[in-house]
Amino acid sequence: MTKGELIEIIAQRSDFNLKRAELVVNTVFGAMSGALEDGDRVEIRGFGSFEVRKYDAYTGRNPKTGAVVNVAAKRAPFFKTGKELRVRINSRR
Repeated sequence: MTKGELIEIIAQRSDFNLKRAELVVNTVFGAMSGALEDGDRVEIRGFGSFEVRKYDAYTGRNPKTGAVVNVAAKRAPFFKTGKELRVRINSRR
Protein backbone atom coordinates (compact mmCIF):
# COMPACT_ATOMS: atom_id res chain seq x y z
CA MET A 1 0.00 0.00 0.00
CA THR A 2 1.27 3.43 -0.88
CA LYS A 3 0.60 6.72 0.86
CA GLY A 4 -1.75 7.70 -1.98
CA GLU A 5 -3.72 4.47 -1.59
CA LEU A 6 -4.01 5.09 2.15
CA ILE A 7 -5.35 8.58 1.48
CA GLU A 8 -7.95 7.17 -0.93
CA ILE A 9 -9.09 4.54 1.59
CA ILE A 10 -9.49 7.15 4.32
CA ALA A 11 -11.48 9.38 1.97
CA GLN A 12 -13.75 6.48 0.96
CA ARG A 13 -14.40 5.26 4.51
CA SER A 14 -15.11 8.70 5.94
CA ASP A 15 -16.89 11.80 4.79
CA PHE A 16 -13.54 13.47 3.99
CA ASN A 17 -12.60 14.64 0.52
CA LEU A 18 -9.16 13.71 -0.84
CA LYS A 19 -7.56 16.99 0.30
CA ARG A 20 -8.76 16.55 3.89
CA ALA A 21 -7.76 12.87 3.94
CA GLU A 22 -4.29 13.86 2.67
CA LEU A 23 -4.04 16.48 5.42
CA VAL A 24 -4.94 13.85 8.05
CA VAL A 25 -2.36 11.36 6.76
CA ASN A 26 0.37 14.01 6.49
CA THR A 27 -0.42 15.28 10.00
CA VAL A 28 -0.22 11.79 11.51
CA PHE A 29 3.01 10.94 9.70
CA GLY A 30 4.50 14.33 10.56
CA ALA A 31 3.70 13.90 14.24
CA MET A 32 5.22 10.41 14.24
CA SER A 33 8.35 11.59 12.41
CA GLY A 34 8.75 14.52 14.79
CA ALA A 35 8.47 12.27 17.83
CA LEU A 36 11.11 9.91 16.42
CA GLU A 37 13.41 12.83 15.59
CA ASP A 38 13.11 13.93 19.23
CA GLY A 39 14.10 10.43 20.36
CA ASP A 40 10.62 9.49 21.57
CA ARG A 41 8.92 6.14 21.02
CA VAL A 42 5.67 5.88 19.02
CA GLU A 43 3.31 3.08 20.00
CA ILE A 44 0.09 2.21 18.19
CA ARG A 45 -1.76 -0.41 20.23
CA GLY A 46 -2.63 -3.50 18.23
CA PHE A 47 -0.31 -2.48 15.39
CA GLY A 48 3.23 -1.98 16.66
CA SER A 49 5.80 0.48 17.92
CA PHE A 50 8.47 2.65 16.34
CA GLU A 51 11.65 3.65 18.12
CA VAL A 52 15.07 5.03 17.28
CA ARG A 53 17.98 2.68 17.79
CA LYS A 54 21.57 3.87 18.09
CA TYR A 55 24.35 2.03 16.31
CA ASP A 56 28.00 2.51 17.25
CA ALA A 57 30.71 3.28 14.72
CA TYR A 58 32.59 0.31 13.34
CA THR A 59 35.23 -0.65 10.80
CA GLY A 60 33.92 -2.50 7.77
CA ARG A 61 35.22 -3.61 4.41
CA ASN A 62 34.23 -2.68 0.90
CA PRO A 63 33.14 -6.05 -0.55
CA LYS A 64 34.26 -5.12 -4.05
CA THR A 65 37.77 -3.83 -3.29
CA GLY A 66 38.41 -5.21 0.18
CA ALA A 67 39.43 -1.74 1.38
CA VAL A 68 38.86 -0.85 5.03
CA VAL A 69 35.97 1.57 5.52
CA ASN A 70 35.12 3.45 8.69
CA VAL A 71 31.36 3.51 9.21
CA ALA A 72 30.14 6.40 11.38
CA ALA A 73 27.80 5.99 14.33
CA LYS A 74 24.17 6.46 13.39
CA ARG A 75 20.60 6.37 14.58
CA ALA A 76 17.95 4.50 12.62
CA PRO A 77 14.21 3.93 13.02
CA PHE A 78 13.12 0.46 14.10
CA PHE A 79 9.61 -1.05 13.92
CA LYS A 80 8.37 -3.89 16.10
CA THR A 81 5.00 -5.44 15.31
CA GLY A 82 2.38 -5.70 18.01
CA LYS A 83 1.10 -9.07 19.17
CA GLU A 84 -2.41 -8.53 17.76
CA LEU A 85 -1.03 -7.76 14.29
CA ARG A 86 1.26 -10.81 14.35
CA VAL A 87 -1.67 -13.04 15.35
CA ARG A 88 -3.92 -11.63 12.59
CA ILE A 89 -1.23 -12.08 9.93
CA ASN A 90 -0.40 -15.63 11.00
CA SER A 91 -4.06 -16.69 11.22
CA ARG A 92 -4.53 -16.02 7.47
CA ARG A 93 -2.17 -18.73 6.23
